[in-house]
Amino acid sequence: MQDPTPESGGSARPDEERREEAVAVPASGSASWLQRVFEEARGDSQLSVVPAEPPPVTVVAVERYLAGAQPAAAAQYWYDVTLADGACQERCYLAPRLNGLVQRAHLRAGARVRLTRCSYRYEERRLNYGFPCLEELEVACGPGPAPAALPRGRPLPLRGDKKHYLPLWNNEDPYGDVWVADKPQAQVDVDVSKLTSLGQLEMTWRSKFHYHPLLVRVLHKSRLRYYGKPEKKMDMPYQAYFEVADGSGMMSMVLWNSLCPEWYNSMKVGTVLLLEQYAVKTSYPFKTKPTPGDSQMKRFATIEISLNVRDPPTKITIIPEEMVKPEWGLPEVKYRFITRSELDGLPNNYSCDVIGLVTFVGRAERARKKEHGEDFWLYRWVHAVDGTSDQPFILELFATSQPEVFEHIHPMTYLVCTQMRVVRDLTENPSSTIYLTTSNESQIFITGWHRGQPYTKDTKVRNFIQWTKTQNEVDQMEKAVIGGYYPFPRPPNNFLKYCKNNKVESVLKAIGETGKEIEDLHYREHKRIAVQGIISAIKCISCSNVAEEVSGVELAQKDNSQSLESSAASKEDSVHKEKSTNLQNKEVKSFLESQYTPGEKHHHQALLSQKSSVKRKMPRRLNTDAHQRSASVTPVSSHHYFTRSARRKLGLDEFQHEDIMQDKNRQTVSDSSQYSTDQEGMSDILETEETGRACGLWQSDLWAQVKDKLMKYLHHSTIFPESIPRKFDYVHRDLLMQQYNLHAAVHQPKETRTHKNISDFKSASGLGYYEVTVLGINHDVAIDVAFLPLFCPDDPHLFQLEDIQNDTLLSCMSCISASQQSATSSGRLPDMFPLSDEIVKAAMALDGKHVVCILDICHLGDDKVEVFLSKIYKTVDPDVLDAV
Repeated sequence: MQDPTPESGGSARPDEERREEAVAVPASGSASWLQRVFEEARGDSQLSVVPAEPPPVTVVAVERYLAGAQPAAAAQYWYDVTLADGACQERCYLAPRLNGLVQRAHLRAGARVRLTRCSYRYEERRLNYGFPCLEELEVACGPGPAPAALPRGRPLPLRGDKKHYLPLWNNEDPYGDVWVADKPQAQVDVDVSKLTSLGQLEMTWRSKFHYHPLLVRVLHKSRLRYYGKPEKKMDMPYQAYFEVADGSGMMSMVLWNSLCPEWYNSMKVGTVLLLEQYAVKTSYPFKTKPTPGDSQMKRFATIEISLNVRDPPTKITIIPEEMVKPEWGLPEVKYRFITRSELDGLPNNYSCDVIGLVTFVGRAERARKKEHGEDFWLYRWVHAVDGTSDQPFILELFATSQPEVFEHIHPMTYLVCTQMRVVRDLTENPSSTIYLTTSNESQIFITGWHRGQPYTKDTKVRNFIQWTKTQNEVDQMEKAVIGGYYPFPRPPNNFLKYCKNNKVESVLKAIGETGKEIEDLHYREHKRIAVQGIISAIKCISCSNVAEEVSGVELAQKDNSQSLESSAASKEDSVHKEKSTNLQNKEVKSFLESQYTPGEKHHHQALLSQKSSVKRKMPRRLNTDAHQRSASVTPVSSHHYFTRSARRKLGLDEFQHEDIMQDKNRQTVSDSSQYSTDQEGMSDILETEETGRACGLWQSDLWAQVKDKLMKYLHHSTIFPESIPRKFDYVHRDLLMQQYNLHAAVHQPKETRTHKNISDFKSASGLGYYEVTVLGINHDVAIDVAFLPLFCPDDPHLFQLEDIQNDTLLSCMSCISASQQSATSSGRLPDMFPLSDEIVKAAMALDGKHVVCILDICHLGDDKVEVFLSKIYKTVDPDVLDAV
């Protein structure tokens, strides 16, 4: 693939012009504190100032852009931060050593900070150009000035010569005003006699320099690819692939550089294009290839059409669909829709399209593209049902350069995903759960985006719409879940399989190194690590008990840099007590109503065995040397979930233009039967003679001997509000989507505010969780991790428990115990749940034995990092011995 030609740079911006960028905000006659401090820094001999008693200011925006050419160890990206003091807004450059504050979501839009040191920096390669630089910050508490909205037409990044900002958390999404939403369609007369076909182009392209116009239809569209590097000077280093076709066949088309912001959003699947003054290149051999809906269509794979801003400057015209003539012979867009009942029979990597009613949406998470790199993939998990099977589609959705869709996926919407790939491994476990993942050419659509899409004519899409008209909305709403920890895909049953793509030395981590792994995590980064150890203690913690312990105690921020001694205190995870809230029943809008909106080492809060007094809360200084801390709060709701009694029709107008009333004859199914089996034998558990077990605690003899002699004891068993899957509430969908999306780059004040927070929504899982203590194999370090039993009585297929059936201990802990069911029926939860006979038996079977524990770790922002136990491998198993 040929490197695109670098584009011309911009002119220098004088210092006076930059100062004019400050946004004036009406205030009560007071001058801007920010402007005064920055002017003081500019006039200082050291170009630096330490403000005395700085007031809190509000972060309005945090924006990222590619850094200039730097030494190898330097940051790849720079950040500009817009601050507001109530009188004006000022953009400031963030010192690169503070980048970690953004990367771990300490510094984010809407946050309150105090500017404790700032400087003024001049660009030596420009005349009269400089900008303020943030050197040190502190978190501020309490209310502050409400910032005004940022004006449209954002200025260029402060430092370097870059012409645009990047999205804050990934590189695949369009971001900023430079990206045109829709190009106007042209009313043109197409002279067919001057056109050439793709087939003719392939045969004659080497003998020509100028090519006749092409008239093609877009059949497939890839996500954006950003290929910017600090050492390369290029204004818009973007690329996007399309597959276009005419009556002779299909060919790849590449959109380069500045044409991407101008045209990418307008070139939709199904769009008809008139292309003139394009270039033709030899096809890039390693490009992904979508599977065409028409298997008989000829593919021209040797060459590709190249659209550039120059050499030559391509002319692109979008032909309105109503002007497309049948005699042009352009192919229709065809799809490969499957039903859920057909999925089980499909092979690995099979390409297909799906449609379903969303029942679960996971939080947005990120995966690092390269180890120690700063680039991430953005993804989330989604469940959707189509009525052909009891099982849902399990969908791994990576960002497809459609942020306006990706960020608005919520339960009860109709979801269409194209060019999905089947992921299954029949060689390891034929019964393992199958899921679908996006490809480079996948597109996703939700309610509000379906009208006019070619797939609305597909037979299976129409069958799905007919099925939705037979469904009771209340029944589906009761199953709807959003957010929380989602342990999928499960680690394989075979440890060799887990290690197959990794050197074991890089797979296994020492328990003592776990803190470093956690400290290096970025915001919403998910990572799976393996540690060797000995299962030494298990505690079943009741959420209500923890809430009562914390009641009336102000949790303090503690520095976690000191080693944690096991004998110092009794470490208890804590939760806020859930408020019982009667949700107001309201009428829900039509599902398919048109929408025009565009898309470490963490601190373990210890409570002493004796009730500790209220602790003083210390301000946190934000710098790169600061250790990661967390307030251990675990809201798990307990109030009853009230469904809506009256709703509007399932808005099917995007698929058909007539209103069809929904059938509401189906009755709500009680979920009480889900627990009936577990209620037997409860008396056997409650009458146990082992007092430790009755208190919900088991510990090995080895642990009793070594726990006071440890060199290091890491506490990472905290459960956070974001870790709990919640029952979906359609009325408060915006709040829930905001909670489980990533922090926005720009603060967006809401017109209507709600007093609800995430803890006010009912948990979709159990009534408690487990704290599991893993002792290092050298008996000198230990770590507390959490295990969250995930079981949704309203939807047994939500969490795939069968995937851990070969893991005896975790299988037992995943089951809803009889004591929990008794507590549910009696209306009051005990302080701690007793451990079942099965759990104690499984734990004793591992007593003193070396095991490999698979841990799921995820950074939730600020100081919050969740560490969950996901799998246990016995090292005596042949596959583990062979691998290790």
